[in-house]
Amino acid sequence: MTIESVQLRELGEVIIRNTSMDGVHSTAIPSLSFIRESQKTEPIHGVFRPSFCIIVQGKKEVFLAKEQFNYGAADYIVSSVHLPVTGQVVEATLENPYLAFKLEFTPKEILELLSEAKGQSGQGKNAKRALYINKVELSLLDAVLRLARLLDKKQDIPILSPLYKKEILYLIMQGKHGSALEQMAIAGSQTYQIRHVIDHIKKNFVQSFRIEDLAERANMSAATLHRYFKEVTAMSPIQFQKNLRLQEARRLLLSESTDAADVAFRVGYESPSQFSREYSRMYGYPPKEDIKRVREQVDHQINA
Repeated sequence: MTIESVQLRELGEVIIRNTSMDGVHSTAIPSLSFIRESQKTEPIHGVFRPSFCIIVQGKKEVFLAKEQFNYGAADYIVSSVHLPVTGQVVEATLENPYLAFKLEFTPKEILELLSEAKGQSGQGKNAKRALYINKVELSLLDAVLRLARLLDKKQDIPILSPLYKKEILYLIMQGKHGSALEQMAIAGSQTYQIRHVIDHIKKNFVQSFRIEDLAERANMSAATLHRYFKEVTAMSPIQFQKNLRLQEARRLLLSESTDAADVAFRVGYESPSQFSREYSRMYGYPPKEDIKRVREQVDHQINA
């Protein structure tokens, strides 16, 4: 048995001890959560926050626009900005559940780390895709395991968890795609400028916008903004906004007793028919039929 497999096995045991059922579980360590699924899941639409996620067991696939990312045990995925994605666990059983370790971070944490690194960055300012997959290295896996072990020594969490988290982020930035993480925190970089546009759209997705206004916010021409935004997110600003609107619409339909036309207006659509068409394209079913189907699936899982 290799060192990697031994460490993955121990990390899996820590996750099992701290997750009593399927789902996403927060932990006593700030910004750290564990994910456990005992069966394949339906496609789940959501927004990736800036985060690092390593799969310990099982397999998952994620779609960013039309790009597909497949990853399994000993792979990790990094999202350097907020991104609307579709994810699905594709390999998991009751005996061998899907297990994952997820650590969120902020641009401020990356910037502080870069400042302490005293100019070790310098990997260029070109915009890069904000989502990528890599194989975990032993040094990174070791740091991840040391952070997870703190859950068995909770008195050490306040002192040691910030140090271990900083080490994890530093090792990620030393990896093959680390510059994508750096650039989102470095003022003046293309990714940094696009991140601010992403944050603006995310906070104001209900409102309409002109591409020229977004370009001015990023201090770019409209054509340049469009090109760099698509390089970072794999979609245009309009497509990004549409994803956010439709995800919020589905959340509202599932959580409230309201009709599709009302929800359409609440998330920024002026035309209920356009909303219904775009909703069907994204989720595969018209709003009413989709919500009925999802609720029936939930009831079936509860009663199974």
